[in-house]
Amino acid sequence: MVYGSVIRILGNLLLVEAALMIPSLLVSIYYDGSDKMAFIISIIITSLVGLIMSKSFKFSKGIKAREGLTIVAFGWILASFFGSLPFIFSGSIPSWVDAFFETVSGFTTTGATIIDNVEVVPKGILFWRSFTHWIGGMGILVFTVAILPTLGVGGFQIFKVESPGPQPDRIAPRIKDTAKILYMTYFVITILQIVLLLVGKMPFFDTIVHTFGTVGTGGFSINNASVGAYNSTYIHLVIGTFMILSGVNFSLYYSLFKGRWKEVIKNEELRLYLGIISMAVLLIALNINTTIYHRFWLALRDAFFQVGSIITTTGYATVDFDKWPTFSKTILFSLMFVGGCAGSTGGGMKNIRILVLLKLVKREISKIFHPRAVIPIKIGDRVLPNEVVAGITSFFTLYIMIFILGTIFISLEGIDFESSAGAVAATLGNIGPGLGLVGPARTFSQFSHVSKLLLSLFMLLGRLELFTIIALFAPSVWKNEILPKNR
Repeated sequence: MVYGSVIRILGNLLLVEAALMIPSLLVSIYYDGSDKMAFIISIIITSLVGLIMSKSFKFSKGIKAREGLTIVAFGWILASFFGSLPFIFSGSIPSWVDAFFETVSGFTTTGATIIDNVEVVPKGILFWRSFTHWIGGMGILVFTVAILPTLGVGGFQIFKVESPGPQPDRIAPRIKDTAKILYMTYFVITILQIVLLLVGKMPFFDTIVHTFGTVGTGGFSINNASVGAYNSTYIHLVIGTFMILSGVNFSLYYSLFKGRWKEVIKNEELRLYLGIISMAVLLIALNINTTIYHRFWLALRDAFFQVGSIITTTGYATVDFDKWPTFSKTILFSLMFVGGCAGSTGGGMKNIRILVLLKLVKREISKIFHPRAVIPIKIGDRVLPNEVVAGITSFFTLYIMIFILGTIFISLEGIDFESSAGAVAATLGNIGPGLGLVGPARTFSQFSHVSKLLLSLFMLLGRLELFTIIALFAPSVWKNEILPKNR
């Protein structure tokens, strides 16, 4: 383990985070300035710590997997710790545990909140709260790799560990260029949504923060009623559409830009993703129309928004779907385990893993009739290596185990099964709202500090694809590397 390089890069990360707090400071000054000192103090503390860490240790080239894993895991924890300072110093969230929970929820694009009345929170804090979605959506470390040349040598190790999905896509030969292309796409989608929401006459500040939450698939709103506060079908459809667009693998947008349309159309994960959305929207619309709405187009609009919000793990709401029939709630709960596509800002297990698992089931059924047949698992024209398939099945097993154990632990507080399962599914899948006590009209404020820290861990586990955090407990990560004698 090259500790000096790890600490120095983490220091650079904190310097980047301090710089990213400046826009929130400017927003605070522009409005009433009531929280400007909170940002000034936070920027100073974060900068000083980052400067000490980045200048006190020597950077060694050739970062390997162990260093990349450690940088990513501790990078997210450190960013969340220092990112919680504005909440604490402003008095918006006095409790450190609550502030840490809110910040982890922001950076991991979960959108689970402990703030019961968000409409009284100062504008600067609201901006920072939503900005953490936008920063975390593409990844704090990927952002750092894109702008700090000092990370170029070991950049792929960081990118590989942090990128969602079983196999990260390297669009350009250099990982720094890949990160820049992804962020260029991220910027374009962000600007496009801002323009469209302004056309719909949404206030400018509201437009910015809701776009951050949409493109980052986070879901923090500045309204207690979330997006439902805007009684506008146009706004609902724009945000709903961009949530779904943000759940698509961003490398496919680059393929579209390069004119490779067939590659996009034939993408099996994209087709599964859109197929699941279409089926879920139709089934829920029919169900709520016959039981509650009795106006099909209105039922279709709300079903479209909530399905898009849950499967992309954004977490915005236009209605309290916890009051919908059990059939519709069950579909939404199932979508919490699906998530967006690999290489998107969405959370969950990812559609590519669901696709591989379905192909595994199909292969096992085929082998009943043809026991000697060798049937490879293929995605498109590419045969997946056995280690990738094994990794996906291991991930699925571990995900379900953590969900079950987490639900049991949360239930020790005396919380009912629906709420316990909903809270764990919502945090592990980086969704935000769950069911029952953590439905879209409620918050996570009623949980104990211990449960909030556990749920914060689940958010980090979900965002970093489980193994990144769990692998830190392996002794081999912390041992000095011993080279073979024949080298």
